[in-house]
Amino acid sequence: MSYIYNPIYTHFKGNKITRAELMERTTIETILKSKMPDAERSWSKVFELKHSSSVAQIGRILAQKRGLQVDLGAVICTMHDISVFVSGRVTDHAHKGAPIAAKMLRKTKRFSDQEIKLISGAIYNHSDKQIISKNPYYELVKDADVFDCGLYDGVHDAYVYEKAPKTCRAYFQRVKRVRKELGLPKDPKWDSIEYEEQGKGFHEKTH
Repeated sequence: MSYIYNPIYTHFKGNKITRAELMERTTIETILKSKMPDAERSWSKVFELKHSSSVAQIGRILAQKRGLQVDLGAVICTMHDISVFVSGRVTDHAHKGAPIAAKMLRKTKRFSDQEIKLISGAIYNHSDKQIISKNPYYELVKDADVFDCGLYDGVHDAYVYEKAPKTCRAYFQRVKRVRKELGLPKDPKWDSIEYEEQGKGFHEKTH
């Protein structure tokens, strides 16, 4: 008796993929197809690929822990920076990304109007890390986004340099809460808004 192995895990090939996988693949393809070189982009394409993918996976984990719908969490997280991926520019990317995402989602015909409103709303608000929303999906993407960024070397000091102290503290509080939620050890650098990774002279040298 012959047996043909037909795995349900598609490795993102073909059309028999879930709607979350479809939007992940579409997001990655958007980055790969962009002709704008890194020299003109706010971020590198490598970072865009890494960040979109890892925030989606972190979103899946947090959605499970928080009792949220995992596929919606993954879609929000993978598409949260879609404006950057399309334009190469980071300016006002959260607000600009919401209608881009809504158009892409409607095109698939696999999301309801209510779901599209939720996803695009979460993308629109995801940069407001200092605001605690009552919507758990809005909070999910904010947490997944800042937690992922916090795993990279030098990001602590970059936040200290780029953001006002109040905003910086809000970012760091999110990192600390997610680390605790995931059972990770305490990292004392997130208690401080002083330069920890590049030396306290970094700020003076760049002015």
